[in-house]
Amino acid sequence: MYKLLAPILFVLIGLFSVTASYFNWDWYFNNYRARFLVKIIGRRGARIFYTFLGLFLVGLGLSILLGNI
Repeated sequence: MYKLLAPILFVLIGLFSVTASYFNWDWYFNNYRARFLVKIIGRRGARIFYTFLGLFLVGLGLSILLGNI
């Protein structure tokens, strides 16, 4: 059971990040961690970054679940 917890969390967090980027949630991008990135590369750049980060996490989680890693 515990072997499934990490990959499922990766997938869920990745989907959350992609969803927040797609819908451009203010509360997500006004977080103090995201605000730093927004200040450096702009809101659009931060949305792109978090989209790719989310897709990476989803891919990593699915790879672990499927036994490729």
